[in-house]
Amino acid sequence: MNKPASFGVAFLLTALVAASASAQLLGPANPLGPANPLGAQPQNATLDRVVAVVNDDVVLQSELDEAIASVQHQYAQNPGQLPPPDVLQRQVLERLILNKLQVQRANDNGLRISDDELDAAVASVAQQNKMSVDQLQQAMAQDHVDYSSFRANLRDQLLIQRLRQQVMQGSTQVSDAEIDNMLANPAFKAGEVHLAHIDIGLPNGADAKAIADAQAKADKIEADLKSGKDFRAEAISSSSAQDALDGGDLGWRRVDELPPAFASQIEQMQPGEVSQPLRTPDGFTIVQLIEKRGADARQIVTEYHALHIMIKPSALVSDQDAQNRINQIYHQVVDQHQDFGALAKKDSQDTTTANLGGDMGWFTQNDWGSEIGKLVATMQPNQVSQPFRTEDGSWHIIQLLGSRQADKTSDIQREQARQAIAVRKGTEAYQQFLRDLRSDAYIDIRLPGAQDADQTASTSTDNSGTQ
Repeated sequence: MNKPASFGVAFLLTALVAASASAQLLGPANPLGPANPLGAQPQNATLDRVVAVVNDDVVLQSELDEAIASVQHQYAQNPGQLPPPDVLQRQVLERLILNKLQVQRANDNGLRISDDELDAAVASVAQQNKMSVDQLQQAMAQDHVDYSSFRANLRDQLLIQRLRQQVMQGSTQVSDAEIDNMLANPAFKAGEVHLAHIDIGLPNGADAKAIADAQAKADKIEADLKSGKDFRAEAISSSSAQDALDGGDLGWRRVDELPPAFASQIEQMQPGEVSQPLRTPDGFTIVQLIEKRGADARQIVTEYHALHIMIKPSALVSDQDAQNRINQIYHQVVDQHQDFGALAKKDSQDTTTANLGGDMGWFTQNDWGSEIGKLVATMQPNQVSQPFRTEDGSWHIIQLLGSRQADKTSDIQREQARQAIAVRKGTEAYQQFLRDLRSDAYIDIRLPGAQDADQTASTSTDNSGTQ
């Protein structure tokens, strides 16, 4: 066996201090590299201490140090983009606090991650890093990473993702009237944009002076950016958003998913341009348009019409018996020219189509699963497929009746509109949920120099409303 690569912490930052539940859960595709890993103890380690109390949990200095080391490793090639050490320390601590709050709420809500789900997530991490699970464990041991701690942190991130889904699903009811309004909005046809943002947060109940100070800071950042300062570097050093250490990158977003104020501003911008500071409920946001791409044109798809017979093994029918029966039916259709529909009514165990004589109706390629989709795409009208077995163990034959080209633009657009509205509602609901979660929590910051920034940080889950 080849010696596994050094594990490092290139992707452990996601499992420990993920900036957003919408970020890719199981880590970046960066090659693994050496660093101070999660669970590794620094030389000459001193007695651990509590740097923050979060309800009935705590953040330890060792946790904070390890998370900071992860960030520093990510920016090893560009250390100048990182903010001053005290600012970086506060940013990472805020991430840890918000993560702990979300895990606590997930546990309170009865959310659980089974061992099987966790095993699958670990396997996914290994696969993304081109390793087997055994090689992953060896690499972790090589870098003195505690495997149990890694699994515990990964379980926490899965819990956070599930909590986000739970909150968003409760806020994503979309009416036909909302869809109609969205379709009538010019922004619906505006395509997608790749955005980055810088947030200047305000504490709850900010007075006029605090607002004016935040406005002045935002104006200075805008001026620095327009004079040539790198947006990513400015986001890392100045943004109060949870994704600051990712350069404020929001990725690709449909324009119709953005808050209307943002959409109208971005519509007037060209790639590379930076907006003026935009007032939000929690402060000010500066947006950079990185790239844009147009909306999809007409959606013409191939539809298929077919008949279907299924025989499935059971406690009384072995797999071999099921295969023998589907072969008999196949020969009855092909060699004896018996009616496919009549045999489907008599023998098929597909409760969806049997009473219809096996009629699957008109469907697009993958509506009945990829296996059937790939098969019908290769068939000619009236052709009967050879018996085939699907992943669930069932045996099938299909007769393709015909195919046609159908304009699904209207249907697809309505579904896109529904999803865009649901995403926007869900995102707004979750960001408000995070603000309330932190506001209602008992948080005692004991890290010297971090207490003064705590109020501002507490409002800055994502002022853009687009995360």
